[in-house]
Amino acid sequence: MIIVPVKEGENIEKALKKFKRKFEKTGVVKELRRRQCFDKPSIVNREQKLHAIYVQKLQHSAE
Repeated sequence: MIIVPVKEGENIEKALKKFKRKFEKTGVVKELRRRQCFDKPSIVNREQKLHAIYVQKLQHSAE
């Protein structure tokens, strides 16, 4: 459960913005979208390898 304390006289839009930010950080929507369809383990492994290669290239080029 996400709790956003609202201070006295605080704008409701500001409180809503805080709530949205906290909700995004929890990753609920990402998890929901990920669970909507089944991905074969071989495809998941391939994507992880490609991502690792991409990150490694970025780190190598930054040095």
